[in-house]
Amino acid sequence: MDRSTGNRFTLDLCEVGGALGDLGTLLPLMLGVIAVAGLAPTPVLLGFAAFYVATALVYRLPIPVQPMKAVAAVLLTTQVSGAGLVAAGVTIGAVMLLLGVTGWIDRVARAVPQSVLAGLQLGLGLALALVAVELLGTAPVAGAVILGLLLALLLVPRYPAALIALLAAVLLAQAVEIPGVGFSGDPAAGFALPALPTLAELRQSVTQLVLPQLSLTLTNAVLITALLAGDYYGSRATHVTPARLSVTTGLANLLLAPFGALPMCHGAGGLAAHHRFGARSGTAPLLLGLALAALALAPGRLGIELLAAVPAAGLGALLLVAAGELALSRRLFDGKPSCLPVIAATAAVTLWADPFWGLLAGCGAELVRVAVVRRLLRRDARSR
Repeated sequence: MDRSTGNRFTLDLCEVGGALGDLGTLLPLMLGVIAVAGLAPTPVLLGFAAFYVATALVYRLPIPVQPMKAVAAVLLTTQVSGAGLVAAGVTIGAVMLLLGVTGWIDRVARAVPQSVLAGLQLGLGLALALVAVELLGTAPVAGAVILGLLLALLLVPRYPAALIALLAAVLLAQAVEIPGVGFSGDPAAGFALPALPTLAELRQSVTQLVLPQLSLTLTNAVLITALLAGDYYGSRATHVTPARLSVTTGLANLLLAPFGALPMCHGAGGLAAHHRFGARSGTAPLLLGLALAALALAPGRLGIELLAAVPAAGLGALLLVAAGELALSRRLFDGKPSCLPVIAATAAVTLWADPFWGLLAGCGAELVRVAVVRRLLRRDARSR
């Protein structure tokens, strides 16, 4: 069967390699919150496993699952209680479910101009590239070697580039002691339902976790993900709509966050990574979900330690390639010359602040662009 047609599950080395493509985003944040914030690893891993398997079955395409980045960043820098984290996951889940069920998110998607979407993709790609460079900087020489190997492998589509590069990175790390992702500590491995949050915890949850995350989720995890799915898979991705992505995100967080899962969403960068490294069906997310479940249920700390053995530089190489795939979209080069300032403004604000402010800045710049173009057209018409 042609791997480019149909929505069937297909199993080959490209799907296996594609399943590993998004580890550059998933592993650093997931292991970071387990080590620094002290989250129990078993429910965190099982949360990702359950959402990945469900996503594979619902979409039958390599739609990714990622940690909510704003939530993870706060957990890595600020003390947040377990009850506050659960409150954030449930609140975000309820909002996303409401937006999806009512179809309001589709109206937002239709209202965003293509130039603004191109700028959002460019800004998000650049932001991921900065993270990738930071990871590569943990072992620059080894990182350059792994990146070079990865780029060479990508020239031969039949080879699972991500799988081979990660295996080489692990072997290289063992040989020359490259730093790993950075897991330390001994968090509890079991489930522990948190107590009901206090009023102060609810306030902290909304201001520090929910509001910053919603802007990222609405733009990167919903609007841009649906857009990229259509670009990559055409008619096969007609069911990957902003409304459906919003519903699956909402349900996952409502059902899994109360049991200790980290708040999760989909993501444009993850989709670009899975696709760039060979994934073309739901097999890739299904394999990754099953692998995470196996690691979660491994005895003792074995699962976490296996994940932490992957060198940070190797993950940086994967992430840098995915960042380029996301940033250099077709609409970036197909746009009218007058759209370039809009794209640049959107990308700059997205990189400097976050996608929500980038979206607002881009829409404002687009309004100015339309007004200027109309004025120039009227002036040309009068001069004839």
